[in-house]
Amino acid sequence: MAAPRSPLTAPLRTTVVGSYPQPDWLVDRSQLGSRLPPRIRAGEIWRVSEPWREQAQDDATLLAIRDLERAGIDLITDGEMRRESYSNRFATALEGIDIDNPGTALDRTGHANPVPRIVGPIRRRGPVMVRDVEFLRRNTDLPIRFTIPGPFTMAQQAQNDYYPDVAAAALGFAEAVNDELRDLKRAGADIVQIDEPYLQARSAEARAYALPAIARALEGIEGITALHTCFGYAHVVHARPEGYPFLAELDGSAAQQIVIESMQQHVDLAMLASLPHKRVVLGVLNLDDNAAVETPAAVAAQIRAALTHITPERLMLAPDCGMKYLPRETAFKKLCALVEGTKIVRRELGVPD
Repeated sequence: MAAPRSPLTAPLRTTVVGSYPQPDWLVDRSQLGSRLPPRIRAGEIWRVSEPWREQAQDDATLLAIRDLERAGIDLITDGEMRRESYSNRFATALEGIDIDNPGTALDRTGHANPVPRIVGPIRRRGPVMVRDVEFLRRNTDLPIRFTIPGPFTMAQQAQNDYYPDVAAAALGFAEAVNDELRDLKRAGADIVQIDEPYLQARSAEARAYALPAIARALEGIEGITALHTCFGYAHVVHARPEGYPFLAELDGSAAQQIVIESMQQHVDLAMLASLPHKRVVLGVLNLDDNAAVETPAAVAAQIRAALTHITPERLMLAPDCGMKYLPRETAFKKLCALVEGTKIVRRELGVPD
């Protein structure tokens, strides 16, 4: 019998989108859950003072790694334990950004929020998350996925007071993202992923200038690259539009994997046919606050439904989005159901574990 292929290429592998619940001793989860994901720095979320915070974040990252390993996930992340939100840690570390005098921008729910203000050319001062990847790589033998915010989304989450237009600002962010991704790959990331939820929320703007910014961000990046887009955290975004208005366009993007959700929005899985040249990481876990933990049988049913539109070789399985806002116990049980449900379908198809 032939040896199983690497989880990077084998059919029907499991992964996570990015975040995992941070421990109560690390962040004030009641405060975290009562607000929209911050765009500027939000140091008040942390329960651990600055001198000991990095050590505490290391410990929390180890907990996340072990949970993902115990659940049986094939490709893991670091759980994003060091982040206040998926985007602000990277965006606020860049040169050309004034974080002391923030601007204002509308979020995807239509509310005005304080955001980074662009006051000069956007550049990296130096690597932002390389230590994070090195720490993850040292502490697991599994393949690792590492995520950073994408240039289009960061441009939507900033006030542009420097560039001639937002399209130019997105390209500025793309330069910084590209520099960071090169370093993350060198540090040991098997898959690097850019998070672009605003492709779904602002499809008109996406059609105008997102693809050139994404292409610049991923230019020259060796190995597997991924792009995640979604309807927003279920905990935060309750009024959800129908379907993905900017999805087929991503089949022509530079990313080899497209990471999308299917459960929280009850999308028509026929959408998978619009990505014939990509490996799709499909969300099959509902992360809404009121959603019950899925049974393995329910996960298997959703995978079978997806396989009427895509081959097993091009399908990976994941939660719908980041798991940041769930209780840790719930998140772990959902991941166990994801793994067991995927194994059911693997056995039916004769795919090795």
